[in-house]
Amino acid sequence: MTGRLAFVESPVQLLNVLEWAHARGRGPAPAAAPAPVPPAGADRAPGPDAARASAPVPDSGTGPGTGSAPASGPGTASGPGTAFAPASGPATPPAASAPEPGQGRDAVPAASDDLAIVVLSPSDPMSRGQLRRMAQLARDEGFDVHWQEARAGRGALVRTLRELGGPLRAAERVIVGDPFSRYVQLLLTLFGPRHVTVVDDGTATMEFAAQLAGGERLVRWHRKGDLGPRELLLAPVTSLARRRLAPGPHRTVEIFTSLPVQAPPGTEVTENAYAWTRSRFGPPALTGGADLVGTSLVETGVVDAEHYLRVVGQLARTHGATRYFAHRRETPEKLHRIAVETGLQVVRPELPLELIARRGPVGATIVSFPSTVVHTLPLALAGTGVKVAVCEIAPEWLKATASPRAQGFLAGVVGTASGADRLTPRGGSAADRLEFG
Repeated sequence: MTGRLAFVESPVQLLNVLEWAHARGRGPAPAAAPAPVPPAGADRAPGPDAARASAPVPDSGTGPGTGSAPASGPGTASGPGTAFAPASGPATPPAASAPEPGQGRDAVPAASDDLAIVVLSPSDPMSRGQLRRMAQLARDEGFDVHWQEARAGRGALVRTLRELGGPLRAAERVIVGDPFSRYVQLLLTLFGPRHVTVVDDGTATMEFAAQLAGGERLVRWHRKGDLGPRELLLAPVTSLARRRLAPGPHRTVEIFTSLPVQAPPGTEVTENAYAWTRSRFGPPALTGGADLVGTSLVETGVVDAEHYLRVVGQLARTHGATRYFAHRRETPEKLHRIAVETGLQVVRPELPLELIARRGPVGATIVSFPSTVVHTLPLALAGTGVKVAVCEIAPEWLKATASPRAQGFLAGVVGTASGADRLTPRGGSAADRLEFG
């Protein structure tokens, strides 16, 4: 056997690759506690993800995802992550940053009997920062992690294909976190592996499994069905990638997930119980209050921004929440409004929320909008006494331009979250009253 090669583009994908390896008994685990993640200031340049007001938020560097900030008013926080302070002007443009972990190597390590992880680095500063810390955790577990600047300007695509060609040809199994990624689809069309594993990168796994079972075109759930010029150009790539993500006479496909999926016949579905996370972190100390978990549904054009802001404020008042854990794709402008208008402490987590919550401190109740965490947090926090609740999305919150599939998909995420309590809009204005259903 020639080995396993994983491609990740987000912090959650990398976390779930580690969970997959742990479930398979792969990879050495350190005998001692994990080494602290380097302080944020050591490897992250200030940029739009920080949205600081006047001075950088110091990072204590005491452990993975732990940061501190002076609690000087609404919008600042002390706890796991980087605090968001209300800004009076535009965010500071990104500065030149130090080389990424693993960057500058002559070549990608050849896949061997051990798992090799390749980070196809995104351009989003928040995702890059979280990925740096996750990459360090993976190294602490003994894995070889290569940082690939896959989107670094002209020539990056050709350079990436040249560097990854050999390891891909040699890999017996390829693990991917986002089957909808154009980059991953292109790699799969050029190098068809014998065994494929798909790990979670959010609730899109549910849509991927359903589309695969139905023989449909791979399209993210929040996208409209019309094919634009770019989609038409890439249609042959997407079509071939879909076939190489499906089980066949010469290919096995595994979906490693914490979500309920309806996979096609011949696909192996393996449960992700977050055993690595629970064995390595926590249990957390509980604050006794509540924490809110944000979503990027406004940024993806699904939910109206004004409805969203009103509901966040109402949830904070009803449940006594003090902190708002921001999604990595939420804009600084929206987070500024949340901090100012609700008084919540808005925190940019420096690691996936499953790790942040498991390390603590965390609220006795975590309230989230429909997202992957309403499935994953009950698993990661099993036995800790933390209650997870999910707030349903009322139809009137959706934008007129939202995908026709949006309401049904979001309802499915809520309806299948067996480990979370449900908050249902009832009576009067849906934005004015939310109760446990």
